[in-house]
Amino acid sequence: GLAPGYDKNAEVFRAAYGLGFGFVEVGSVTPKPQSGNPRPRVFRLVEDKAVINRMGFNNDGMDAVAQRLQARSIAPSGPLGINVGANKDSEDRTADYVTATKRLADFADYVTVNISSPNTPGLRALQDKAALDDLLARVKDAAPAGKPVFLKVAPDLEPADIDDIAASVIDHKIDALIVSNTTITRPALRSSHSVETGGLSGAPLRDLAQQRL
Repeated sequence: GLAPGYDKNAEVFRAAYGLGFGFVEVGSVTPKPQSGNPRPRVFRLVEDKAVINRMGFNNDGMDAVAQRLQARSIAPSGPLGINVGANKDSEDRTADYVTATKRLADFADYVTVNISSPNTPGLRALQDKAALDDLLARVKDAAPAGKPVFLKVAPDLEPADIDDIAASVIDHKIDALIVSNTTITRPALRSSHSVETGGLSGAPLRDLAQQRL
């Protein structure tokens, strides 16, 4: 499947199926459009076979994405997921997820609640038990009956966090977990870009992501 972050605005998902992807997940989509973090915000760590990004949920917003999905003349040839997030300046992050789910869920085969990005300040705090229970309950209520809801989590978790997340997912009957997004940790890296802030992906993330999985 094609993970979110590539087709942020539901512009090329049909073409992605033509390239052989079995499913495509668009987004992350926030209620309001936002430009993301200042550039430069993507750094290739060639020596480490890695990338650091701090994109910041740049996207056209849920209304623009909904219009594109509604206008599609041909149904996608595989499952289509929509990844929803919260605006950086939001005063109620949970409400953003509810709003985006209500607006977009009908166009998707599943909805992913993305609380895993390190590039929206405070977003990962939603992984805390009380906040997560509230978020999942409200999103499940907002999603159409029978619509699968997935939860995407960060790899930067302590064992107690993992236990709490697993319990919340089971309690709220979440359909799947996506493990994992990028890491804010910095293992031994050789590239000069290793000092950049943001989420690290690529080869250095493999062991941590597999441990969390």
